[in-house]
Amino acid sequence: MLGSVRFRSAFLKPIFLLTLGSVSFASLIAAAAPPEPKLDKMQAGYYRLKLGKVDVIALSDGTLGFDAIKELSKPAEAKKLLAKAYLIPPIDASVNAFLVQLDKRLILVDTGTGELFGPSLNKLTASLNVVGVQPEQITDILVTHIHPDHTGGLTVGGRKIFPNAMLHVNKKELDFWTDKTVGEKAPEPTKSFFKGVSITVGPYLASGQVKTFEGEAQLFPGIRTLPAYGHTPGQSYYVLEDGGEKLEFWGDTVHVQDVQFDAPSVTIKFDVDQKQAGTQRKKAFADAARNGYLVAMPHMNFPGIGHVRQEGDHYRWIPVPYVNDALKK
Repeated sequence: MLGSVRFRSAFLKPIFLLTLGSVSFASLIAAAAPPEPKLDKMQAGYYRLKLGKVDVIALSDGTLGFDAIKELSKPAEAKKLLAKAYLIPPIDASVNAFLVQLDKRLILVDTGTGELFGPSLNKLTASLNVVGVQPEQITDILVTHIHPDHTGGLTVGGRKIFPNAMLHVNKKELDFWTDKTVGEKAPEPTKSFFKGVSITVGPYLASGQVKTFEGEAQLFPGIRTLPAYGHTPGQSYYVLEDGGEKLEFWGDTVHVQDVQFDAPSVTIKFDVDQKQAGTQRKKAFADAARNGYLVAMPHMNFPGIGHVRQEGDHYRWIPVPYVNDALKK
């Protein structure tokens, strides 16, 4: 989950009012007056790579400016680290999803924001179209967690965008976000996110298109789950392995890369369990650095795929190199 106070309010107001049936998401988002865009034309929204013999495509849902300093747990330290990276808030945060072409399956990892966060996002279906895939062709969706910037793209106007897809989600995660009693007692901003679940995940639940798993589970040959609780109660990683190579899809382990690799203990307001989220990030960083596998994350600078390297008491992100060596036909 990401967003500034401005964008968070742009999401929360529509959730409350849409529940009352009085106003649309789009109209309130437009009224929120987002920052002026830096670009007047869209960027290429995809990046291809091979993991073994498996095609993996990073897909951009767009970027969003947000005030990272206000959202992070150690604002003074965050400000220094952002300045070191020549960044002045609002910083541009990516929203990435990932497509895995595994045998006859077209598997999407998360679905972006849909219409929930304004016009600089909601580009996932356009990115899919550019790589020759229609939403109707998606067979499976691996949900890392049920925050609106990861499941918002499941529906638009109550209509399923991926009508033939089966959603896979950790049972703890689904149970948490569909428990109204828990939602009523949860602190903000988590409390308000509950009201969006019936709009995004609800239509798939109603049609029997949701499968749950518990802990570590083998979903398909070459893809298994890995618990990564903290940011949300049931956040899960997805591990893809082929030909001796490995890629882990991490969900929201990092929100502000220029802060949290240098200072892994820095958490963000959207972490449901701040302490556990920090512990999980340190654990994930250490394992990836020790074993050298690739990781993919939704809020890293696009394409959001790379390696983690340890440097003393902190870590460094090593993005994948740009490769464009396919033969012209």
